[in-house]
Amino acid sequence: MARPCTFGIEQEYLLVDAASGRVLAKPPAAVERRCRQILGGHFAEEMFRCQVELVSPVFDTLHQAQGFFAERRQQLDAALGTLGVGLYGAASHPGAQWSRQQPRATPHYRQLFDDYRLVARRSLLNGLHVHVGVPPGIDRMQVINRVLYWLPLFLLLSTSSPLWGGQVSGYMSYRRVICGEWPHMGLPEPLADWSAYQRYRALLQRTGTLAEDGDFWWAIRPSRRFPTVELRICDGCPRLADALAIAGLFRHLVEQCIRPASEPQPNSREWRWVTQENYWRAMRDGRHGSFIGLHEQLPVTAEGWLAQLLAQHPVDSVDAERAALHARRILREGTSAERQLEALAQGLGAVVAQVLDDHLSLSAPG
Repeated sequence: MARPCTFGIEQEYLLVDAASGRVLAKPPAAVERRCRQILGGHFAEEMFRCQVELVSPVFDTLHQAQGFFAERRQQLDAALGTLGVGLYGAASHPGAQWSRQQPRATPHYRQLFDDYRLVARRSLLNGLHVHVGVPPGIDRMQVINRVLYWLPLFLLLSTSSPLWGGQVSGYMSYRRVICGEWPHMGLPEPLADWSAYQRYRALLQRTGTLAEDGDFWWAIRPSRRFPTVELRICDGCPRLADALAIAGLFRHLVEQCIRPASEPQPNSREWRWVTQENYWRAMRDGRHGSFIGLHEQLPVTAEGWLAQLLAQHPVDSVDAERAALHARRILREGTSAERQLEALAQGLGAVVAQVLDDHLSLSAPG
């Protein structure tokens, strides 16, 4: 390739009372106005009134991404702080009562809640989404098939939802358990190429399953709006450095998989079974899991699995090296899920405080 792929990041947040840590079921109108004033076109509505999304511009480097998110998060924190509001970026809130949260009243979201009912009402969750641009002429479904095996590794690097309804869920990413209740939100269908994707989409539209402008919410998907592949499996990351490392590592993997010399990832039914099994293990055990490795399908630790990725796709840029170094650090020191479980000994309030404290860390990966 003549130049690295561009990328973008989307991060979702819950609005919480800064003093109590409770999710704001009815945020004052001034809160959303302040978010819109500060973020402008980078503000996006989400499913619930208590939720906002920060959508980045297109980046060329992790340095650009770090500068943008650090500045916007500082601005938001300062402005919302004067209103007694904080931004909660972990994938689930330990004590939020989802039944009390108000859906957003726009037509799009009203239709969403009408269609998916209790599944939608329970989905008080934050995700991290990463878009990576794919050059014209490259089949995005074939790229997805090549990177699919590695998706659970990105989930275990991001896990931040071990608690639900005030209880330990037994999963490091309970968010992805809830995502499994939705249609078209797990691993993508086994579609060989873009033509197969179009036929599948047309079938669902023709039979009334998917609207003309409807989306799939797969763990990775070809974006409908942009010429990108979009990583959607990850939990929200309170620490900016963790989110940037995941974005950098995913961009590196996509860049490797669109090069003419890249080896096609096995896409047999057996490999999909392996990916599905690793996905479940990543949801439950996070970095402490034992996974089915790439070579001879032997058991491998999370650190060994990352080493296999980097051996097959060696880093070839400063950004990729920094992302890989920080990913190793996450696997040594733990994710937000583990910090939350450690804080739980002091109560749910301590868990919220831990997540809000992580949010204030604006360092770059590496």
